[in-house]
Amino acid sequence: MMEYKKINRRNFIKQSALAGASLALMPSRISASTKKVPNLRLGVIGTGLRGQWMTNLCLLRNDVDIKAICDIDSGMIHKTLNIIKKVGGKPPDVYKNGQHDFLNLVQRDDLDAVYIATPWEWHYPMAVAAMKQGKHVGVECPAALKIKDLWDLVNVSEKEEKHCMLMENVCYRRDVMAVLNMVRNGVFGELLHCQGGYQHDLREVKFNNGKQPYGGGFEFNEKGYSESKWRTQHSIDRNGDLYPTHGIGPIHTMLDINRGNRFVHMTSTASQSRGLHKYIIDQGGKAHTNANVKFKLGDIVTSVIKCSNGQTVVLNHDTSSPRPYSLNFRVQGTEGLWMVDNNSIYVQGLSKEEHRWESDKEYLKQYDHPLWKKFEKRAADSGHGGMDFFILNAFVEPLKRGLRPPLDVYDAASMSVISPLSEKSIKLGSAPVKFPDFTRGKWEKNKPIFGLNADY
Repeated sequence: MMEYKKINRRNFIKQSALAGASLALMPSRISASTKKVPNLRLGVIGTGLRGQWMTNLCLLRNDVDIKAICDIDSGMIHKTLNIIKKVGGKPPDVYKNGQHDFLNLVQRDDLDAVYIATPWEWHYPMAVAAMKQGKHVGVECPAALKIKDLWDLVNVSEKEEKHCMLMENVCYRRDVMAVLNMVRNGVFGELLHCQGGYQHDLREVKFNNGKQPYGGGFEFNEKGYSESKWRTQHSIDRNGDLYPTHGIGPIHTMLDINRGNRFVHMTSTASQSRGLHKYIIDQGGKAHTNANVKFKLGDIVTSVIKCSNGQTVVLNHDTSSPRPYSLNFRVQGTEGLWMVDNNSIYVQGLSKEEHRWESDKEYLKQYDHPLWKKFEKRAADSGHGGMDFFILNAFVEPLKRGLRPPLDVYDAASMSVISPLSEKSIKLGSAPVKFPDFTRGKWEKNKPIFGLNADY
């Protein structure tokens, strides 16, 4: 176990400067596993808003060639082609002949990888199909919705020796990476407890301004609320933490999950379902077509996770009620803690006053991660506060060099499995459920890799 030393305020500035330098110089602990390529030849499956945005970011790089795109929505295909034309890119081949035309795209022999930005239920079959055809995969979260499918994802990745990276961009949020830097330099001592969650008022997204949920004949507006075309159905059919990876991703890296630590078991509980029904009534009245739709999803879903090394984690899912956006991060150790909602921190021996919060501004500045220092200008305006540049860079750079991505298929599985496990726990009356060990014991000897390379 790592030994943690207490840091006093006098040495704070000096040590934080050395921390940045040490991380920048630390060698990558991953080995080559695939051939190197000068330019990543990419196929894009899913050209909705997310797919269009990431396509645009790819076109801003000189080391990514988009060879083909795929979608069942001709309108979205048209918008993507316009984006490519606007930046002077070469028109890609288009696959739009039904739901399974992606199978033709992944068979191309001029692709190194595919990027998947489709509705959740399609992530798994598309990723597996791509890897079986010799392509690396970058997949938006979650990677799959069922435990057996996540196992299949891992098995196929291992058998085909193809990487499957979860495109969880919140791991690269600037404040989160600064806190990761602090964690690795012992500022909080030994970690004891973490919190996170997806707390985002999605009522308008799920109902396209409150008019129609899934199956209701949508009229999509320019804000792009086409997510209601598929996302609302999950709230009708499922009760659990439907979108855990934004909240768990940064915690996953700070706790070294799959790399010396692992999630062991979890319990989940859900409040009553009220918010989505109320939104329909408030927007359309009791006589509205969808006033009788029954929603399984509880408004507040809370999960508690136990780690092999002893730490506890609390996750929240809250998307059906009026509230400000928050990922609810809290990182607490034997020497202090950080909380994101009020930008506050307290560290024993460092904080100016005992038992009183102080602003995290000075700490985040002093422990700003080397990756952010290096790529700040390139990340500007890349989306989600710069996070989208970093997640794309973390996908492209390792694959170009024949290296393992910093968020691999085991991370994709251990983060995504929280959804089906939470559903199972709730069905069992909030009983504890065990996490699968997707690494098959390798987690005990695996070393941390995320954020330890100066380039990605």
